[in-house]
Order: sequence, then C-alpha cells, then structure tokens
Amino acid sequence: MGGFAYDLAWLVDALCGVIKFGLLVYIILGMLVSFAVVNSHNQVVSIVMGTLHRIFEPMLGPIRNFLPNLGGLDISPIFLFIAIEFASRILVRLLISLA
Repeated sequence: MGGFAYDLAWLVDALCGVIKFGLLVYIILGMLVSFAVVNSHNQVVSIVMGTLHRIFEPMLGPIRNFLPNLGGLDISPIFLFIAIEFASRILVRLLISLA
C-alpha cells in the first residue's frame, strides 16, 4: 500500500493547491471588479465570478459570521487559506503514515 498512499497524499496536496489557487483568483477578481478595473458585465468575468462565488461562499460565510465586523475589511479568506493548509498537511501526513 506504500506507493498508493504516497500517490494519494500527492493527489490530496495537489487538490488543496488547486482550491487555494481558485480562492486567490476569486479574491483578486473580486477586488478588480470592486475597483472597476474589470467590467463585471463581461460574460467571461460574470461566469468565472459566479462559479467561484458558488464554490467559495459556502465556506467563507460561516467564517464571516464568526469574525467580528471590521468595517470594509474582509479577512475571512485568510482564515480559509489557513484552514485549507492545515487540513492538507494533516491529511498528507496521515496518508504518508499509512505507507
């Protein structure tokens, strides 16, 4: 089972990396739309933002409810990045220990 566990650990790490990259794209694209650098009425931007919104808002919503109101500053993505990294490291170490 050693080789399979290492491959599965690599897959989990890669998937978490893709999730973190998607979250980064969502944050940057949201900032560009809010500062009117990118037109939100553009069809491609609308599709990408809509898809990323449906993926990440269910994860960011509970974090926002837990955090105090900081005005216009939203730090919930930072906590989501930390949570994803923490879960990724735990899962990878668990899978490697099975090898």
